[in-house]
Amino acid sequence: MIKKIVTIGPESTGKSTLARQLAEHFNALWCPEYAREYLHQNGVKYNYDDLIKITQGQLAMEDYCTVKLQDASSQLAAHSSQLLFIDTNMYVMKVWYEYVFGKCEYMVLDEIANRNYDLYLLCNIDLPWTADEMREYPDEKPRIELYHIYKDLLINQKTPWIEISGNYEQRLQAAINNINKFL
Repeated sequence: MIKKIVTIGPESTGKSTLARQLAEHFNALWCPEYAREYLHQNGVKYNYDDLIKITQGQLAMEDYCTVKLQDASSQLAAHSSQLLFIDTNMYVMKVWYEYVFGKCEYMVLDEIANRNYDLYLLCNIDLPWTADEMREYPDEKPRIELYHIYKDLLINQKTPWIEISGNYEQRLQAAINNINKFL
């Protein structure tokens, strides 16, 4: 049975690093964030229509990874457990739409309602912000605000979630320990 674990939180909180490290540790599949690929190819200035394309790309990437893992799982014993680490999902897109454009695409809300995940890892803002041409919010105030938006979303939904804090090594170890308990 596939277990989907999502890293979520504001930018520059180690989501991608954590998802990749966890996939390596558990010898599992990792679904990267599509926005980075899109913005790298199309430039860092984006508009609402670009966000729609990023949403579609993220969904397609997640679906591709899920199918790939299901195909691999079908060759394994029925009791085997497979992990898929997802770097961001539609909650991240929802926050992005609403924070930047003040509204959210219905497609995102529909996908939030229809997709199931097994565990969220909420990455705290206690890592120093790292400059990157694709990052927008270096100041502490929006980072705190965004963090609380993500936390409120997770509090008000049914999937289990864990807050991940500390330096990169502490985050990885905390995530591994909690995932092992979860499994």
